[in-house]
Amino acid sequence: MIRSPKAITRENCSARFWVGYEKKRDVYVVTNFEPHHNHQLVSPLESPYLRFNRVVRNSDLAQAVGMRRTLFITCQTYEYIVNQCGGYLNVGFQIKDMYNKLDASRREILLDDNTEAALSYLKAKGAMDPEFFCKFSVDDENRLGNLFWRDSTSLLNYIAYDDVLIFNSTYQTNVYDKPLVLFVGSNNYRSTVMFGCALLQDEIFETYKWLLETFMVSMKDKKPISILTDGVEAMHKAIDDVFPMSNHRLCSWHVSRNAQDNLKDDELLRNLQACIWEPFALDEFEKK
Repeated sequence: MIRSPKAITRENCSARFWVGYEKKRDVYVVTNFEPHHNHQLVSPLESPYLRFNRVVRNSDLAQAVGMRRTLFITCQTYEYIVNQCGGYLNVGFQIKDMYNKLDASRREILLDDNTEAALSYLKAKGAMDPEFFCKFSVDDENRLGNLFWRDSTSLLNYIAYDDVLIFNSTYQTNVYDKPLVLFVGSNNYRSTVMFGCALLQDEIFETYKWLLETFMVSMKDKKPISILTDGVEAMHKAIDDVFPMSNHRLCSWHVSRNAQDNLKDDELLRNLQACIWEPFALDEFEKK
């Protein structure tokens, strides 16, 4: 839709108040004052609606945020504040100002003490390590959602040993009930090397996709050849979306653990475990 141009409201009013700075005296002085207007001024009843007189106080904003969390919509909150103040003229702002203030507050990142301490620590690490990488996202409540980080040693490890990427998440074993994801690999001494770490807000497809895309950005877009994970469906979909050309396989430990939980036949379980762990040749493995 094409908007029509706004009407011209300028009156070429000559009223003005000029202030100049006198350098020798180091003072500001009034150089010109014209009090006469060529248009009608607003009445005292209308002055609260002027833009420079409209201010949403922090107490009003806090009340609006609290009522929004209890499912009150913004217009209901504004009417409630109007009743508290005894009328629209006593509120000090319009409903549009409240909408704007709430929108601005939603863009701010609300950090508790522990989150702020963690981000400060990671920022300090970045100051000492030029290749340090850290990225985070915020949730709908403007609080820390996902957090990923890796240092320069992790980058060097990944560049050297990116053949196989193993990543898995612990299940809310920390005090914040956030899944901890570790990206690891194996070096030429068969020792575990760390590629990166992440704390996630949940385990849905969008979160894992954000994590894998962030991991790739941190690793200069170098994709792994093979990936080993557990059986989380959302994780599988994210891998197929971000790493479509990589070989994706389930971790043998998870397959073995799943077999123990679901197979009730002891002999069948032993035979399956042998296929998983014993070093059979290819044709012998197929036969087993």
